[in-house]
Parts: sequence; structure tokens; C-alpha cells
Amino acid sequence: MLLLLLLILLFVCQFFLRTKKGILLGFSLLLVVFSLFLINLVKDEKYEYIANAIGVNNSQNQREEEVLNEFSIVKIKDSVIIDAPLIMQYPELPRGCEVTSLAMLLQFAGEDANKMTLANEVKKDPTPYSVSNGKVYFGNPHDGFVGDMYNLQNPGLGVFHEPIRELAEQYLPGRIIDMTGSDFEKLKIPLSAEQPVWVIINTAYQKISEDLFQTWETPSGTVKVTSKEHSVLVTGYDDQFIYFNDPLTGIKNKTAPIQNFKEAWVQMGSQAITILPFE
Repeated sequence: MLLLLLLILLFVCQFFLRTKKGILLGFSLLLVVFSLFLINLVKDEKYEYIANAIGVNNSQNQREEEVLNEFSIVKIKDSVIIDAPLIMQYPELPRGCEVTSLAMLLQFAGEDANKMTLANEVKKDPTPYSVSNGKVYFGNPHDGFVGDMYNLQNPGLGVFHEPIRELAEQYLPGRIIDMTGSDFEKLKIPLSAEQPVWVIINTAYQKISEDLFQTWETPSGTVKVTSKEHSVLVTGYDDQFIYFNDPLTGIKNKTAPIQNFKEAWVQMGSQAITILPFE
């Protein structure tokens, strides 16, 4: 249809091309038609690569739009506290805060998810720990759980959002929303819909010194990590505090000042996962 319109406009414009105004008019019309043509192609899934080329299908924008669309009927509340299950990582999983927080999230959604089962199922990075010429060589938590989850006497760290989302998808396919990289305020959307949010934070629940971070060499590139890395299930907020179920301390709806928690969350890569309230 657009091609037909283009041909008609070209036919009409040929009568005006004898003057400068006519040339400008014809060129403007061509730009308008070409823009409409591109928009039409972008809307067609067969031309997704065009959308990628012009930035329409930017992954971060797409992620935020996905969240906003799925929770479009949600009214952001001034405060909310969600009654989600509390599970402690100790004594079985001293480094298992991520899978324990995931167990809380999945159980809230009605899934029969056990922390020990999740610990066994989560993807692992088997890269051994070593130090050479002052550099640490180990696994990448973006690729899988790094080190020993069960024994603090052995080297280990944890796991980041990618393997956790992959595992969560196995339990609730099509309902997992990865909000990693979103603005902190966007977390209020699922929380206002009574959906808790899995996050990566640190054990201080506030921004920590850069001296506590180190860089590892991994098979998939360098990664910046800290032994203070932690994961909790965010259950609410008000005008002063963030509320969360903490698998480390065993405190339900534990509080931390919003600004402190936000700065720590951003420092740890703004990692967050939640679940759609409907299928």
C-alpha cells in the first residue's frame, strides 16, 4: 500500500520539480513516505532486524516496556508490605542466598520450590580457583554459580541474575520478568501489584567501599566482584524504608533506608527479577 502511495506521489511531484519550491516539496513528501514505510516494516516481525538497526528494539527499553505493559493497570501505592514466605539459607547453604531468595519468590507464586533442589539445579561455572602473577582466575557469576555453595572453607562467591532467571523460567515459563538495569523506582510497579522482587544487594544493605571489590579473570572475560555480595527478596516500601525477607539473618520484612538500599543495589549492577501476577 505504501509503495503504491509512493508511486502516486512521485507521479504528482514530477509536475512541480521544475522549480526550487517544487523540488523541496517533492523531497519532503518522499521523506514522509519513507518514514511511514520504515515504521510499517518495524511493526512487522519479519523485519525485526530493521528495528534493531534504528534502535527501536533496544533491549533495555524493551525490558522496561515489557514490565510497564504487563503491569499497566497497576496503581503505584504510597506504601506496601507483602506477606511472602521467609526461608533461611543456613545451615545448609552458607553461600546460597540467591537460590534461597528465589525459593521464597517461587513459593510465593505457589510453586513447590525447595532451596536445596534449586541449589542443585542452578547453572554452575566449574572454573577452578587459582592465583597467578597477582591475578585471580575463577568463574563468572553471570555464567553460573561460582565455587562451593555448601562449605565456606572452600573458594566460592555466588551467582547473578542471568542463571537465576533461567532457572526461574523452568518453574514459571513466560511469567518471569528480568528488571535488571531498570530505574530503582520501577521496582515499585510489581511491588504495588503485590509481587515481591528478587534482587542482588550486599550484606551491608548500603553502598560499600570500592576497596571491597576485586577483578577476576574468567573464561568469559573480567568481572568485578565482592565477597559482600548478597541476595534478598524485596517485599515492600514506604516513604522511608525498603522491606525485604533476608535469608541471611532470617528476618522477615527487614528494613533498610531507601536511599542506602538503592545505592547498594545500583552498585551491584541493578539486578532484579519478578513474576507476573497472571499467566
